Amino acid sequence: MNADRTGPGHDAEVSDAVARRLATEHGVWLATARSGGAPHVTPVWFVFDRPKATWWISTGAGSVKVRNIAQRPEVSLALEDGRSPVVAEGTALIHREGFPATVIEAFARKYDGWDITVPHSPGDVRVLVEVTTRRWLLRGG
Repeated sequence: MNADRTGPGHDAEVSDAVARRLATEHGVWLATARSGGAPHVTPVWFVFDRPKATWWISTGAGSVKVRNIAQRPEVSLALEDGRSPVVAEGTALIHREGFPATVIEAFARKYDGWDITVPHSPGDVRVLVEVTTRRWLLRGG
């Protein structure tokens, strides 16, 4: 396994093989903490900005993960394949408007035209969660 590295933007610490997985794998497990400290883990769709070591997740504004992040922004992310684990820790920021066009386009490319700005159901409001990688725990090695 690779040694831990701290600090944002460590794209050089991610191999090309892991970068390909981050670009193509559809799901990542997002772990947040409830107000009492209990973990909440859920699968989410994502895009990854390698140069900035930033994960982007689109979700409903009223979701448990958004409520948790609003109280405690520290999160963990893990790709679904446990044979070659990729696990990161980071700090999440919720964007309620002004989604970057590049992120909207990246989701549409990765997920067959999915428009992350369109609500899934009546009354749904979409948000973007931006997670800046603070530390890579495992990088697929």
